[in-house]
Amino acid sequence: MSIAGFLAHSALAAARDLDRTAATIATRQDTLTALFALRRQLGHANNNLNQAAHALNSGTYPDGLEDTIAAVQRAADDVRHVTARLTDPNSEGTAA
Repeated sequence: MSIAGFLAHSALAAARDLDRTAATIATRQDTLTALFALRRQLGHANNNLNQAAHALNSGTYPDGLEDTIAAVQRAADDVRHVTARLTDPNSEGTAA
């Protein structure tokens, strides 16, 4: 599903659900915003990791590899946090 399609689907679903409060909808929007930001971060990390793998395969140790790995770890932690918010809105999103 495209991003535009997902947003349209989400907006229509929210409009049909008359029992949801404005706070619930705002929390959901914050979560969606966080997910889209994470998607961008993971796309950048994917590009960097592909370049690093190419360099390593050619016998070169790329500058900034540790930074890229740390960024991927932070993004994974952020995904866990957002997922926790989706499954338990009262959760602080900390890992078990």
